[in-house]
Amino acid sequence: MSDATKFRADLIKLMPGYSWTVHKSTNLQRITATGIQSSGFNRLSTLQVTRIEGDGWGLSYEAKSASHGTKSPWVHTNRDRTLARALRGLQDHYTAMANTYSSLAARLQAGRSTP
Repeated sequence: MSDATKFRADLIKLMPGYSWTVHKSTNLQRITATGIQSSGFNRLSTLQVTRIEGDGWGLSYEAKSASHGTKSPWVHTNRDRTLARALRGLQDHYTAMANTYSSLAARLQAGRSTP
C-alpha cells in the first residue's frame, strides 16, 4: 500500500464526515489532501492536511481549515507529529476561540443591561 493510499485511509478513519481527495505530487516527502463538507452545492467547510517527512520534525502533519466557499482564506493552521494530534490541536484552537468570543459577547450583553 502506498503512502498516499494509507494517508487517505487514515483521513477517512479520523474524519469520515469529509470527502477526501489526495493530490498528486512529485515530491514524495509532502503529500497533501483536501477534505470538504458540503450541503448540496454549498461548501460548508474545507480542511487541508499535509503529511511532511524529513524537514527536521521527522514525520509530521499540518492541518488547516477554512469556512464556507471555495475561496475562503485559511483560518488557522496546526502542526503536530501525529495526524490525530494535528487535527485535535486545530479543533482545540477553535474551541478556545469560541469560548473567548462567547465570554466577551456575554460581558457586552451584561453591560447593556440596566442595573
